[in-house]
Amino acid sequence: MNISPVSLDLMEYVETKILPQYNKFDKAHNLTHVTRVIENAMLLAASTGADANMVYVAAAYHDLGMGGPRAIHHITGGKMLFADRQLRRWFSEKQIVIMKEAVEDHRASAAKAPRSIYGKIVAEADRDLEPEVVFRRAVQFGLKNYPDKNRTEQWERFYSHVSSKYGRGGYIHLWIPGSPNEENLRKVRNIISNIPVLRQMFFKIYDEENGEL
Repeated sequence: MNISPVSLDLMEYVETKILPQYNKFDKAHNLTHVTRVIENAMLLAASTGADANMVYVAAAYHDLGMGGPRAIHHITGGKMLFADRQLRRWFSEKQIVIMKEAVEDHRASAAKAPRSIYGKIVAEADRDLEPEVVFRRAVQFGLKNYPDKNRTEQWERFYSHVSSKYGRGGYIHLWIPGSPNEENLRKVRNIISNIPVLRQMFFKIYDEENGEL
C-alpha cells in the first residue's frame, strides 16, 4: 500500500508545536495515543484516496481539546484547529473548515455520521479496537479520573463503560466498511460477553497500571 507523503514543513510544525501538547494529558489521550491515531489515519487515507496532509492534521488535532472539559473536547479541538493561523500556510479556508469538522465529528458517542471522509477517517482511526488497547485505555481512564475508587469499584466502572460503548448494542459506530476495526470489534465483543475472561484481563491490567505487579 502506498502512503502519500505529508509535507515535511507541515510535519515539522505539527511535531514541534502541536503533538508535544499531548504530554500533559492522561494516559488514554497522551502522545502515544495520538501517534497511533495518526498512523491508523494515514493508512486509511491511502486506502480511501483522501488528502494525506489534511488527514494528518485532523488526526493530530483530534484530542487537542482535552486540556479543557472532556465532554466538549471535540468542539474545543475543532476551534483550536480553526484558530491556528499557521495552518493557512498549507491549506485553503475550505480545507480548514473540513478539518475542523473532522475533529468535531470524531467522538465515538456521536449518533450522526461524520460530515466528510476526513471525519470518518479520524473517527475510525481513533477507534483503535485492538482488545488490549481498548481495555487498557479504559482502565487508565478510570485510575486517572476516579482515583478514590477501590479495586472492586474500578472493575464495576470499567465493566459498565466497556459494555455500553463496545458491547453488542453499544453506542460505538464504525464508518468505513472493511476497516481492521470490524474484526477487532468482534474480538472485543466476544471478550466482553465472557465475563470471567474480561475480569481476568481487567485485574491484570489494573495491577500493572496501579503498580501492584
